[in-house]
Amino acid sequence: MINSFKNYLVEEEKTVYFTFGRMNPPTVGHEKVLDTLARKAGKNPYRIFLSQTQDSKKNPLGYAEKVKYARKMFPKHARSIMLDKKVKNVFHILQKLYNEGYKNVVMVVGQDRLREFDILLNKYNGKKGPHGIYNFSRVDTVSAGSRDPDSEGVEGMSASKMRSAAAEKDFTSFAQGLPKAVSNPDAKALYNKIRSAMGLKEQKEFKNHLQLEPVSETREAYVDGLLFNVGDQVVVKETDEVATVKMLGANYVLIESAGKSYRKWLNDIQRIDEKIEVGQDKDIDHLPGSQPATFQKGIKKKSTKAARHRHFQRMTKKSDDDPTAYKDAPGDKAARKKGTKPSQYTIKFKQMYGEASIELTKQRIAREKEVERKKDAADKKRHDSMMDRARMRHTRMRNRTTT
Repeated sequence: MINSFKNYLVEEEKTVYFTFGRMNPPTVGHEKVLDTLARKAGKNPYRIFLSQTQDSKKNPLGYAEKVKYARKMFPKHARSIMLDKKVKNVFHILQKLYNEGYKNVVMVVGQDRLREFDILLNKYNGKKGPHGIYNFSRVDTVSAGSRDPDSEGVEGMSASKMRSAAAEKDFTSFAQGLPKAVSNPDAKALYNKIRSAMGLKEQKEFKNHLQLEPVSETREAYVDGLLFNVGDQVVVKETDEVATVKMLGANYVLIESAGKSYRKWLNDIQRIDEKIEVGQDKDIDHLPGSQPATFQKGIKKKSTKAARHRHFQRMTKKSDDDPTAYKDAPGDKAARKKGTKPSQYTIKFKQMYGEASIELTKQRIAREKEVERKKDAADKKRHDSMMDRARMRHTRMRNRTTT
């Protein structure tokens, strides 16, 4: 009798590899196991089976949902991820594979459960049981690695850690446990699916997501010429030093201050805005112009303030290369006697931008630093609180076990 083409293929493919796991939810750790499974199988076929157990605590995702997410998260293994409601345990798997005509079977499993499954699967090989019967020529177990992704302990890149992250509303940690190919919308959908199955409300706002996009937006703005240009005046955030942009690099800026050049990253400096609305001195606010009140700092007489105003109006009309543009303003000589004479560079900058621009830019940088400091403190407090709750849960569970 001539075998059918299907039977011919089965005869050729005598050995099949498989793995069996909870994947509740699937993680980057499971991806490593599947890659190892495919690598060890080589040219032989391999199968991936998922458990069907479901409960709100350790197995929030239903069987069909797990298969759907696993196929989407591990696309190169999607065809090998089985959906068969009749296969509920490892014995059902072996019976199914035996009935398909395979002669040898190899289970790929975590190192910590290697011996357990080796004894168990060989014990019932050739013996009839509630699951039926399988009788392979060879039943082997091989290690997928020392880390079991379904482990409940710290050694696993565990699904348990991801469930805890979902329960604690920590989407950032949850997302870090997913394969890189998973999109942000899919990650959020899975995250909320787990929360819902655990009896928790879905999370609609994700404030603590990975902070990568702002850096990318800064880079894009820089490339488009919207961030800095040669000749721009900037403030160095760390030192409050005022400098001039001399050259634009690929991802850095060359600045110059006091005759020295420095290389700064894009986020290390901030451009000083040219047009900032500032208040004038109340004694001369009726005069036309936009000189800030700080120009009149220390000046008592109204007549001197008016004279300074007229002086600055004249000076701003002159060329930057004109030495007369930096003549003393009325009241400067008195300031010089007190040791408070500003440099020519600062005078020039005042004429071009206004001293208030520097101060307001520095104040904005200081506010941003304070906001970042408070955010870091809040994150640390939240992390400490989460760790305290985890330790308390562990202690309560241990006490219940011993009583």
